[in-house]
Amino acid sequence: MLPLVAIARLTWKSAFRSKMFWVLAGALLAAVALLPAVVKGDGTARGFVQVVLTYTLSLSAALLGFSTLWLSCGVMARDIEECQIQMVAVKPVGKWQIWAGKWIGLLMLNACLLAVAGVSILSVLEWRSRELTPQQQKILAEEVLVSRASFKPLMPPLDDIARRQFESIPEMAKLKGQEAKDAYMSIAEAVYQNAQLIAPNASKGWQFDLGAKATQLRDQPLYIRTRFYSASTNSGSLYRCQWQFANSESDVRNDTPSMRLAADSFHEFAIPSSLIDSKGRLIVIYQNLEPVTLLFSLIDSVEVLYRDGNFGFNLARGLAILLAWLSLLSAIALAAASITSFPVASFFTLSLLIVAWSGSSMAEAVANETVIAGSAMEFTTVRPIVDAILLPLFKGLLTVLRLLDVASPIESLSGGRSISWLLVGSAWLQIVLLAGGLSGLFGIWLLSRRELASSQGSS
Repeated sequence: MLPLVAIARLTWKSAFRSKMFWVLAGALLAAVALLPAVVKGDGTARGFVQVVLTYTLSLSAALLGFSTLWLSCGVMARDIEECQIQMVAVKPVGKWQIWAGKWIGLLMLNACLLAVAGVSILSVLEWRSRELTPQQQKILAEEVLVSRASFKPLMPPLDDIARRQFESIPEMAKLKGQEAKDAYMSIAEAVYQNAQLIAPNASKGWQFDLGAKATQLRDQPLYIRTRFYSASTNSGSLYRCQWQFANSESDVRNDTPSMRLAADSFHEFAIPSSLIDSKGRLIVIYQNLEPVTLLFSLIDSVEVLYRDGNFGFNLARGLAILLAWLSLLSAIALAAASITSFPVASFFTLSLLIVAWSGSSMAEAVANETVIAGSAMEFTTVRPIVDAILLPLFKGLLTVLRLLDVASPIESLSGGRSISWLLVGSAWLQIVLLAGGLSGLFGIWLLSRRELASSQGSS
């Protein structure tokens, strides 16, 4: 344990000696303080928080990401090239302790810098919120600068409905094998599609089960968060509707006033928690008052939001997920620098970072089954060769990226959504222990195989 602590301390001293820590801290403070003053919001509480959190956290993550790659490559590759690590290797210290000590030192350095960014963001939010109107400040305190979790509606038994429809058609009993499977899939697809549609002047209901939390939410405001889509656009791009709320213990329904909502946008409005029955259940009904058909997705069309914590702790959990990503970048950079020179390691890790950021482009290429965009009549000679090489590579990279895919902390924080400890633990398990651990084992193996004396001779 003592060698690990000593090497981690040396890594800290190296960062301070090269002025890297102070440069990064100054850059983070400047980004958090100056960027919100340049980028203006729409004057609302949500727009204000989205500008401050989205831009400052994104820029802070980018700065720390690039600096982590640069510093991780430097503390390993340059120590080897400048013959400093040889002075440590001759002592009773294993090479795995050297590698792990440097990784721990970089992890602590990033944790300190993220803490600086977090405190700065909270200070800027407090300072800039004074410019909002009193009404928007109230919305900021009650709806935006909070940690809110959500309840999803109970899923209807669509598979059972599709199976009953399939079995109720006499002709289907005559089908065998693939024909029967195709017929069932066609019926199931129609059932799932119809479950998402609301015809003109029709209504659709969702049932929520709040469970044991219902008793804790009796005196708290609840919020409906909704989004829908429309195949056709009316003259004002707004769709008139009415929301109704009921429960299984009463015949009385609570109706909201008629409202107009835009399609393909999230909307939120408050509802009283007294609408929940003694079993913790709530029925939400949407009345379509337009002569067009609307689509409500089965995934995120309607949610019930409730406050479950403080924004400061939620921000800390979000920063903990960012720290997990930075620790993985550090492990990859240290592994690359364990066997290559500083320029090669920096170029390699930067290339991996760019590949990770290009996940959406790779997914689009895989979905289109071609890497080269354009008409199928173009590049007929080159296209098959390029696709044969790159498409399998893209599929493999996407598989790895999906294994590490966790919810975006920046998106959750800017939307006031709760980041649970379960999500933080899952992120550290997938990103740090799994991916970072494999990178660490590979880096330690590379360092143990490297002849430090030959590096000394070449330098």
